[in-house]
Parts: sequence; structure tokens; C-alpha cells
Amino acid sequence: MSFSGHRGLRACAVIVAGGRGSRMNLDINKQYIDICGRPLLSWTIQAFEDCEVISDIILVTPAEEIIFCKREIVDAFGFTKVKSIVAGGPERQNSVYNGLMELDEECGIVLVHDGARPFVTGELIADVAREAAEYGAVTAAVPVKDTIKAADEEGFVTGTLDRNTLWAVQTPQAFDAALLKEAHKKAAEEGFTGTDDAVLVERMGKKLKIVMGSYENIKLTTPEDIAVAEAIAASRLGRRFR
Repeated sequence: MSFSGHRGLRACAVIVAGGRGSRMNLDINKQYIDICGRPLLSWTIQAFEDCEVISDIILVTPAEEIIFCKREIVDAFGFTKVKSIVAGGPERQNSVYNGLMELDEECGIVLVHDGARPFVTGELIADVAREAAEYGAVTAAVPVKDTIKAADEEGFVTGTLDRNTLWAVQTPQAFDAALLKEAHKKAAEEGFTGTDDAVLVERMGKKLKIVMGSYENIKLTTPEDIAVAEAIAASRLGRRFR
């Protein structure tokens, strides 16, 4: 898969696949849900495997699932860019840090992506990698569609936010690898836990650049998301073989 403007750029990816599926009422890791005949996580990895700017992939899974993941996902689908599968931590932030520690020292740009976002495209991956090479810290995001209101603790509206300035953040997020490692170390030393990797970099004073994401780049969280995922997957398979 080739994208103009990305020739010669190389980046690494940390894919975090630790979701337990509790909000889906499942007794398995949601990464292994079947989506149109293949596990959710295999869709995610495939996008990075096929993208020419990605050289190495680090998978982060629960420790007890490493062997299963290697056998049923990495080996079963022949993914050659997955260089390591490492155990995650108690929180997502810990898991990302564990993945960062496995990166090759020569990795200059690192992308962090949620394993439960299976419909990221190679073009978006390449776009965020290219922008990170220029700006040092970027995130995929899409403009919010709904009116957003702020409310107090009693549930009364305190204001309506300007929708034109609001973005729904997605992954992949991409960073200068040394910068992200430093941000994680600083957060750990200060006991700070962020909702994503970008906020760790932001609190160091680094500006974050937005790259236009996709409304199909959904994160599977609830049972309703599975039906949407099946529809997206079926549509993509239809386009591929049409």
C-alpha cells in the first residue's frame, strides 16, 4: 500500500489490546470478537501490517493472553511486522509505557493505537506518522456532530459549548518517540494518570496537532457497536472484491 508524500518515512506502532469486554457483557477479551469472519484485533493489526510507513508493531495484551494472541492472531494471520507481544499493566497508561519500552532504539516516530479500533485506514496511519515527523505530537480526531452542553453536579446545564471548536479524539496518536517516553516517565514520577497519551505530552507544554480522522474509525465499547462494526466490515469487504 503506497501513499504519496510518505516515501522514506518509517515509524513504529504500539497497539494496546487489553479490553476485557465488561461493558459488552462478554466473558472474553473484546479484541477477539468475530467481525465478519475474523477476530477484531486481526482487522486492526492488518491495517498497520499493510501500511508501508510502519516498520515494527508492538502488541500489548494481558499477560495471560500472550500465548493465545501469538497463536490465534499473529501466527494465524501471518503478521510479520509484530516484533513483540508484551504484558500490559493495571491501566492503559501502564500498558502503553510497557509497549514503549520494547521499541527499537532507532525508532524515531511511534504511533499508539487502540486495538479495539479495527477500521483505521493505512492512509490515516501514514498521515499521522508524517505529521508527527514534522510537529512531534499529533492525534487523529473528527469534528463533533452533536451540540455539547456543560452541566453541574446536579444535572443542570451551565452552558453550551461552541461546537465549531470541539473535536472527538481518536487513535492513532503519533509522537516523537523520545518525547512520549519522557512524558510517560514524568507522569509516572508525579502520579498523574491521563485519559490518553496526548495529554501527557500536552502537560509538558508541547502543542498537539490534529489530523482529520474518520467517522468509521470507531472504538468498539458496547454491544451496539458490534452491529455497526459488522456493517462497516461488510462494506469494506464488498468494495475490496467488487
